[in-house]
Amino acid sequence: MACSDEPPEDGGLADAGPLSDGGSSGDAGSNSADATVAGATSLPFPTLHHLTVEWAFSGDANANGVVTVRYRAAGTHPWREALPLRRVAAGSNEGFSWTGRHSGSVFDLQPGTTYELELTLTDPDGGTTTRTTTATTRPVPVPMASAPIKAVTPATFASVAASAQPGDILQMGAGTYAGFDWSRSGAEGRPVVLRGTAGVVINGAINLFAQAYVHLEGLTVNGRIRFNGSKHIAIQRCAINASNTYGGDGIVTFTRAENAYIADNVVTGLTQWAEASLGVSGDNLGEGIAVTGPGHVILHNRVTGFRDGISLLEDDEAVDQFSIDILNNDLSGNADDGIEADFCFHNCRIVRNRLTNNFIAVSSQPGLGGPTYFVRNAIYNAVHVAFKLYRGSTGDVLLHNTVVKNGDAFGIYAGRPVAHLYARNNLFLGGAGGTFNGYSSGTGRVLHVPDLEVASSSLDHDGVGSTTDTVTGRLGTSTFGSLQTLRTGTSEQHAVQVDLTAFANTVAYPAAPLTLYARPDLRIRADSAAANAGQPLPNINEGFAGLAPDLGAFEAGADLPVFGPR
Repeated sequence: MACSDEPPEDGGLADAGPLSDGGSSGDAGSNSADATVAGATSLPFPTLHHLTVEWAFSGDANANGVVTVRYRAAGTHPWREALPLRRVAAGSNEGFSWTGRHSGSVFDLQPGTTYELELTLTDPDGGTTTRTTTATTRPVPVPMASAPIKAVTPATFASVAASAQPGDILQMGAGTYAGFDWSRSGAEGRPVVLRGTAGVVINGAINLFAQAYVHLEGLTVNGRIRFNGSKHIAIQRCAINASNTYGGDGIVTFTRAENAYIADNVVTGLTQWAEASLGVSGDNLGEGIAVTGPGHVILHNRVTGFRDGISLLEDDEAVDQFSIDILNNDLSGNADDGIEADFCFHNCRIVRNRLTNNFIAVSSQPGLGGPTYFVRNAIYNAVHVAFKLYRGSTGDVLLHNTVVKNGDAFGIYAGRPVAHLYARNNLFLGGAGGTFNGYSSGTGRVLHVPDLEVASSSLDHDGVGSTTDTVTGRLGTSTFGSLQTLRTGTSEQHAVQVDLTAFANTVAYPAAPLTLYARPDLRIRADSAAANAGQPLPNINEGFAGLAPDLGAFEAGADLPVFGPR
């Protein structure tokens, strides 16, 4: 979408079970402003693989209350530990406001499964309490069992579509179809399915406005798919080729929608990978996949050649952007942002994506209190910055990401405070930089976040390196010129220095960012400085092989995830 890339300087409850107090201490007897007063707990908009957990509170003036989480599939043993919830102070930014709460996610769950959760709020000043609840993840969308199949051709499509009923599968025969507006909803467990066979081509736009439980499968669309205001839409295994007629967009909703499932698609845009294309004002066009509203799941898509590859909406267009999953996508050649997670209210999860040859890899401009999670993303040749945490972004969480880029390895040139940033176990490598369409990639500093709000942020256990063979940069007001001064003068007490030999396979430094580099294998060597250098994080890196987790997106020797269509 259209926001500045660089400043002047270098919800509701869904599918959640009842909550109960499993014991408490001081919930209602303390007069201390430092005691926590526990409010409502909710689990809004479960997705297929994640649960959002929100626990409102007041009090806790000294900010030492914490919430730990345990979970298990219902009826099983034992409990498993999840990440603690993030403490989110009440605040406001860019016309939005949020209340004080503990907030976070339970990661990598099974679809269509009921989970028990045990939430324990601990405050030494008073208010300690434990609550238990259940929630059910959404199932993978599938057609109705024994659904009636209605064969259609370009000549019969309109008449068959007009009488489609919940549960019907419209099997589209080979041929060229005109774009169409779809106005028949399915029902839960009985979606209407439009299924393409070999040779099906739609020339034009498919519009689904205010529909529910409609599936589009296996279609080639020379145009756009738009699902404004719709719920439980599934778009799977389609090929979308953007057209100038429809603004160069691929799959979009421009108004609040809920619980879309956008998976295994190939979305191809019109933007060329060239210097003139780069940046918000560059010669670029279109959003590959763009959504607003809660509960969306965007996974295993390949998105190439847009202004922004995958995007949330911004400013007054952003509505209820929380509980959103962006997982295992393959993004390349996008001339502004690979993934634009801007105006995330909370619990947007950008996990296991591969981003190669994008102007900016991922954006949080801004996060609205957070947490906004960026976990195990593999980033190569981000021309300008890997993480654009601008416009007062608050509450970003960076875990186990790998970055190899031109210029500053991890540089944020925000001009406004970067607050409540939490980073662990990342691998950041940069080197000598340059200027591309007026944007500097930096000079080879390893960590350079001069606007970091140090008091509310925590960065540690990261691997850093530069082809300049120096370890320089700035975190807040603290500058450093060596690994030793980075460790002693900032929160990065356990940082390690790495270089390109840390990888098990040859990884070239992206010295010429306007090159369309092949996607490299960014797995590390088991004997590198990045191995066994991480901090254990429950629900994120269990099962590591060595003495401690490895840094970066991948454990040494592990299989690569599947990126893009399965």
